[in-house]
Amino acid sequence: MPYISHTDQQRAQMLAEIGLKPEDLFSDIPPALWCRPLNLPEGLSEQEVRSRLAAIASKNYIHLTCFLGGGFYDHFIPAAVYALTSRSEFYTAYTPYQPEVSQGTLQAIYEFQSVICRLTEMEASNASLYDGGTALYEAMMMALRLTRRNKVIVDDSVNPIYRVMLHSYTRNLKIELTETENAGGLANREAIRRALDEQTAAVIVQNPNFFGCIDDFTDLAEAAHSKGALLIVSCYPISLGILKAPGAMGADIVTGEGQSLGLPMCFGGPYLGFMATRKEYVRQMPGRIVGQTVDAQGRRGFVLTLQAREQHIRRDKATSNICSNEALCALTALVYLCLLGKEGLRETAQLCADKASYAYQRLTAIPGVRPHFPAQWFFNEMVLDLPCEAAEAAAKLIERGYAAGFPLSRYYKGMNNSLLIAVTEKRTKQEIGMLAEELEAIL
Repeated sequence: MPYISHTDQQRAQMLAEIGLKPEDLFSDIPPALWCRPLNLPEGLSEQEVRSRLAAIASKNYIHLTCFLGGGFYDHFIPAAVYALTSRSEFYTAYTPYQPEVSQGTLQAIYEFQSVICRLTEMEASNASLYDGGTALYEAMMMALRLTRRNKVIVDDSVNPIYRVMLHSYTRNLKIELTETENAGGLANREAIRRALDEQTAAVIVQNPNFFGCIDDFTDLAEAAHSKGALLIVSCYPISLGILKAPGAMGADIVTGEGQSLGLPMCFGGPYLGFMATRKEYVRQMPGRIVGQTVDAQGRRGFVLTLQAREQHIRRDKATSNICSNEALCALTALVYLCLLGKEGLRETAQLCADKASYAYQRLTAIPGVRPHFPAQWFFNEMVLDLPCEAAEAAAKLIERGYAAGFPLSRYYKGMNNSLLIAVTEKRTKQEIGMLAEELEAIL
């Protein structure tokens, strides 16, 4: 039985006080999305309930061959990742409020921070960010605090979901968000330089960007710094196995989504945000930061070094109030990266890039299918134009067993025929060939 602190009468009194009825609390949710009863008869045995639920679940498409990306990717997860992270000492541990008895949890977070720093070539990292979108929002707020300015430039090749989140979180704040339109699939240098001024706190870009295109932001870092602004780069961690790291480009804050590091593709998460920055900015970094130290007897230990959260300091002084404990997801990413190692990560990234290049050649050989952008430098994702509406083609391919990609008309005007297709190391040459044949058959 769940513990609910308020009685029905108390909840009714509270609603009456503000003039609402219980159904008003959910009026913003479209009725089509409301939970519906399962209509299970009473008195069923466990076996009968399982059988009925399995029949309902079988209506979902769960065996599609996945070419979907857009920020979340179908990577192979070694069985050892789950075997290690599901050990009870990890699985049951919650947030380390008692650091002296949570040394294992703290060390895992410390090691996670270390691998993120090595991946991004930055000097400090944290833990406890929800996902890539909120990590990017936190980076933006960090830049605003550091520069004491109120203007941010965002290129529209940054994940549109992240951009929606930035606008949502800052809707009631005095922040000027300026979006620049990409130029041929890459960050629009001319537009960004034109928008840069002495009020600009940060320039936000992504690599590989939402279209899968690869860029080098070294020149943008120099342009931003010349105006006293910071460069924030959102990145795809697997790509860092072979691509130039944001730190080497001159980035000041690096964020990203850690789902691709051993976390399964789940409908809505849990996901894992990560963030890294330069040492001089670490005191404005949100979330938990674990450090290594020694005790009075010289023994190695780990402590929560900086935790400027509202639970630890005055709320108005907190750097963030939305972070939570993502330690199990961070541990999963850490285990995944340790199992792969440096060479394994490089090999995985290279496989993704090579297979995507093969898919590009195979799919663009279909009459009427062509690349949307002139630039052909991409990592494992590409935008292809079809001779019909992409959403229509994607729906037909689902019926044939393929989640063929993401139609871009939902977020970009004039791209009704454009399909974003992702290829990971899990996709075989045969699967890519079958997708090409099925796509050609429906066009």
